[in-house]
Amino acid sequence: MSRLAEFRAAEKALQLQLAQLEALKNDTGLKKEIEFEQQLLELMKQYGKGLRDIVAILDPARGLQRATFNPPRQHRRPRVVKVYENPHTGELIETKGGNHRGLKAWKQQYGPATVESWVRR
Repeated sequence: MSRLAEFRAAEKALQLQLAQLEALKNDTGLKKEIEFEQQLLELMKQYGKGLRDIVAILDPARGLQRATFNPPRQHRRPRVVKVYENPHTGELIETKGGNHRGLKAWKQQYGPATVESWVRR
């Protein structure tokens, strides 16, 4: 598309939007909504209330539903460091999880139950 054609298409789109804007400016329903919004904002300022307060007043069930829907966050307990000592070699492995390469090798060689018995307390 040439720059001239692009310009004319943008100009036409602008004219359509301006016509739509003028139609909205003359709409009585929109004028009433704007007036209502302004009056509501003034009342909220006057009484020191926010939008959430207004929603809680007008629809208490929704406010209760939202309050019960957000349970308090529970944090995970930090993992404890386990120290394994191989009685055959005297080697030590410190890990917080079971994804340690050396620990996996021991479990494969000696069996998981045997390796778990090597945990130092």
